[in-house]
Amino acid sequence: MRSLAQWTTETLFNYVHGNHLVYNTCWEDPRLDREVLGLGPDDELVLITSAGCNALDYALDGPKAIHAVDMNFRQNALLELKLAGIRHLDHDEFFAVFGEGGTPEFRAWYRARLRRDLPAYARDYWDRHVGFFDRRRPSDSFYLRGTTGLFARMMNRYLRMAGVLADLRALFEAASLEEQRAIYSGRVRHKLWRPAIRRALRTDIALSLLGVPAAQKEHLERTCGLDIAAFMEDCVETVCMRLPTADNYFWRLYLFGRYTRQCCPEYLRPEGFQRLKSGLADRIRTHTDSLTGFLRKHPRPLSRFVLLDHMDWLSHRHPVALAEEWQAIVDRAHPGSTILWRSGGVSADFVDPVTVEHRGRRAHLGDLLRYDRDRAADCHARDRVHTYGSFHIARLAA
Repeated sequence: MRSLAQWTTETLFNYVHGNHLVYNTCWEDPRLDREVLGLGPDDELVLITSAGCNALDYALDGPKAIHAVDMNFRQNALLELKLAGIRHLDHDEFFAVFGEGGTPEFRAWYRARLRRDLPAYARDYWDRHVGFFDRRRPSDSFYLRGTTGLFARMMNRYLRMAGVLADLRALFEAASLEEQRAIYSGRVRHKLWRPAIRRALRTDIALSLLGVPAAQKEHLERTCGLDIAAFMEDCVETVCMRLPTADNYFWRLYLFGRYTRQCCPEYLRPEGFQRLKSGLADRIRTHTDSLTGFLRKHPRPLSRFVLLDHMDWLSHRHPVALAEEWQAIVDRAHPGSTILWRSGGVSADFVDPVTVEHRGRRAHLGDLLRYDRDRAADCHARDRVHTYGSFHIARLAA
């Protein structure tokens, strides 16, 4: 039986995810994903939409089709707006909207060029939220919208109060890892990690704004041996001291509210944008559904699956749904299909025991999946986001 605290936490998380745009950018490194997936013209891929950034990056490798699936229609509406922007804006206009976080010109562009190209549900959503991209002041940004944007605003307020924001800007302009380490250890660490921020990171509301449910927090703490605040401190230290910040557009975005022309996703660069505009973006389709629901309806086999970290959410609270999802994956996957996912924990020990039916017999996933653990460990070490505990690559046995 759930405790009152568990019920309150889950109710808060479900309210946030059921009533708001949560993710305004993807928080997974697509450079690694594209290395692993090796997408080609015969591949058909399914992924969880999130903010749609990675679907656009994957499209640059020219797969046959990309299916972006999300239960939150607002996330799909965001990807549809990006697709409409690729079709009807030039690169400078598109970068103003999705690179700089908005422009006073956006309402006019939306009404004249974008709105008519959106599906009805996305048109209705953006009719009501067109102001997200107004950027009436230089400090305004779409990337401070949504629940993750609200968390970013709260963190930026804290960073200013702690007197560390200018030091972080210097760290992200550093020319070498040695300079990064000197700035972080000498000017940032002692001002950043105060007791107040550690307490805040442990709260249900902070984690819900970030899209982290209680089940994922519990899994992370059980497998890592650290509480969530200590885990986050270790993640930030890795980003600031062991990985170059020059191309880390993930953290730069949330610290400063916008990308730069030199530090941004591939879909925002002129060459990537033009390739998407030339037809590659038309290979992306959005689906508002659960992954299981989409897979049961989809008529063709798929060769690539990107599951993000959502299995952490299902494993402890909804194990039946987890088993149903894997059954749908096994039913719809080509033999040898590549399946990629992340976990908040250092292991995803809930996957292998799942039982599915495969070729007329019952089998554990551990007997059907072939893991590339060395490559996954290498990818995890290079991950520019670095807020997950582990990275997983598996192929379905033929």
